[in-house]
Amino acid sequence: MDDWEQSWSAAMRAERRGDAATYAWLLGEVAAYLRPRLCQRLARLGQGPDLAEDILQEVLLGIHLKRHTWEVDRPFTPWLAGIVRYKLMDVTRRVRREAGRRYVPEVAEWFEAIAAPIEDLDARLIDKEKPLADLPHKESDVVRALAIEGASVGTTARRLSISDGAVRLLFHRALARIRGRAVQALKDIGS
Repeated sequence: MDDWEQSWSAAMRAERRGDAATYAWLLGEVAAYLRPRLCQRLARLGQGPDLAEDILQEVLLGIHLKRHTWEVDRPFTPWLAGIVRYKLMDVTRRVRREAGRRYVPEVAEWFEAIAAPIEDLDARLIDKEKPLADLPHKESDVVRALAIEGASVGTTARRLSISDGAVRLLFHRALARIRGRAVQALKDIGS
C-alpha cells in the first residue's frame, strides 16, 4: 500500500499542477484497484457487478468533484477511503429503500406475459403514453425518447437542445413522479 500511497499522492499533486494525463492514469489505477474489491463485497451482500460498477463511477466522480479538498501534505489513501465509505453508505441506503418497493414477478407471471396474444401486447404499448400525460412537456419528451424509443442520452440532449446532465435530471424527476403516482394508486386500491 505504501507504493500506491506514494504514486497516487504524486499523481494528485501532478493533477494540481495541471497534468491531465497523470490524473487520468490515477483514476484508471483507482478503478482497477477498487473494481474487484467492490464486486467481492457486494457479492457477499447478494448484489451483482452492475451495482459495483455504479458505485465505482460514483467514487470516481466523487474524487473528481472533491479533489480540491485533498491536502497535498496529507496521505491520499485515507482521503480516498473516506469517499469510498460514503459512496457505499449512500448506495446501501438506496438499495434498502428500493428493496421495499421492488417487485419480482413469479415464473407463472412471466409465462403469462410471454403467452399473451399479440393484441394484448399492442394494447399495453398504447398505454405507455398514459403515465406521460401529466408530466411536464420536457420530462415526457425525455422519458419518451429514452424509455420508449430507446434513444441515447446524447441523442436526446441534441434533439431537445439541452445538456446531457439536464436529460438525466429530467429523466430521474419524471421517473420519480411516475413512481409516486403508481405508489399512490396502489395505496388507493388497497384502501
